[in-house]
Amino acid sequence: MPLLIDVLQSLRTAGVRACYWKSSRRLDAVLRGESDLDLLVARAHQHTARQVFAICGLKAFYDVASRAHPAVESYLGYDETSGRLVHVHAHFCLALGPRVLKHYRFAVEDAVLAASVPHPALPLRMLDPDTEAVLLAVRMSLDLRRDDPVTLLHWKATTAKFAADRAALAKRTSRESVRQRAAALLNEDLADAIAELICGAGSGMVDWRLRRRISGALAAYRRVGTAEALLLGAWHGLTLFMGRVNRRYLLLPRPSQRRAPGGGIVVVALGVDGSGKTTLTRALRAWLGSEVDVLPMYFGTGDGRPSLLLLPFKLLVPLVSRLVPTRPRGSSHGSVSDQAPGPLYSVLMMGWAAMLALEKRRKLLAAHRAASRGMVVIADRYPQDQILDFNDGPLLPRLHWAPRWLRRYETQAYALARQLSPDLVLKLEAPVETLARREPSMDLGVIRERAAKLQLLTFQAARTVSVDTTQPLETVIRTAKAEIWRCL
Repeated sequence: MPLLIDVLQSLRTAGVRACYWKSSRRLDAVLRGESDLDLLVARAHQHTARQVFAICGLKAFYDVASRAHPAVESYLGYDETSGRLVHVHAHFCLALGPRVLKHYRFAVEDAVLAASVPHPALPLRMLDPDTEAVLLAVRMSLDLRRDDPVTLLHWKATTAKFAADRAALAKRTSRESVRQRAAALLNEDLADAIAELICGAGSGMVDWRLRRRISGALAAYRRVGTAEALLLGAWHGLTLFMGRVNRRYLLLPRPSQRRAPGGGIVVVALGVDGSGKTTLTRALRAWLGSEVDVLPMYFGTGDGRPSLLLLPFKLLVPLVSRLVPTRPRGSSHGSVSDQAPGPLYSVLMMGWAAMLALEKRRKLLAAHRAASRGMVVIADRYPQDQILDFNDGPLLPRLHWAPRWLRRYETQAYALARQLSPDLVLKLEAPVETLARREPSMDLGVIRERAAKLQLLTFQAARTVSVDTTQPLETVIRTAKAEIWRCL
């Protein structure tokens, strides 16, 4: 991946002592951007390394939970060639332990860096086989714990990964060389057991005795004691579980992974129906959500996921459609007439408008609270009151009569949208004929009118980018990714 190669070359040019310290078997996948690049960086060179990351376009993203080790930092970059996010884990010490709490330190960083070897083709140093074998044995002892809820959840995949790493190393080392390296890095008492674990004919699983001995050898460098580690591990496991539940079901503005540097942003995709808003926002969430806390937000009333507040009203739409088969002027879908709304439609519209005003106000506040907490909000549509009969505008101006207090209530909700402007607006544009083919149930006159009014829509303090959606989908998505990355 070009960006990773640029980072590695720049670190070498700047004289930063660093090496890749995880499994050499998985290095090719790492360099393709399919996994994190774990770099051990000499503590004396940490500030230079941070400068290099910044020059290369990597940005520091900070872990939300306190389980993060203070000497381990996450840097993300966007590789425009591949469209992937690059994740560099900078380790200024060898922090080890269960996934929920890296509370051990293996204080052999200088020895590991001194013994590292250059990659035959890349500007990268990596572990020599014997050091890698010792580190693998220590990591297996500390990571493969059934009292770690994250590891337990992925137990089969984790054990298979370590088994493959062990099998690959056993072909590149010998029992005696591993034993000597273990004696140098740990102590003579553990050397034979570690050599047997890596090069022996056994199952490769760490028994509790070896785990206890290795933990004891590293006990002097623990960040917390045994009792505190158990409590913190349980708490962090619970927060990880709740974070996953929130991201999948609750969608509350609460970050649980990593915060964006300088605070989060609100990104909005706007366009006439059929312009590809749903497809784009789904792709953006998948791209960014694996690394950063992303809050999806749908401000429309169409096929998107309705809130619990609007769900009962959405379920009544088929019944209302039968009661009012012809839509009045201002509607976009179905059979549209030139007549003003009738009494029945007006009453239904007033109830719907009141619920929408409440819903949009609630979502606006949630979106900007999420951004203030470091999340990235990816919104499909956004409320506006600049063009009254355009997408996501107020509904009551379509009615000849409505209570003044209700009009005022709706007006206040849309005024809030003016005040809480998004950070980035992606206007998805396409010819009227293309939109009509994509959305055949939509009135052609309405498509033409809304496509023209989309050009006039502005948001204060927001960066607005027009995106031609007649381009290949991959090009549209990469354009949006690049614009988001510029704003972060």
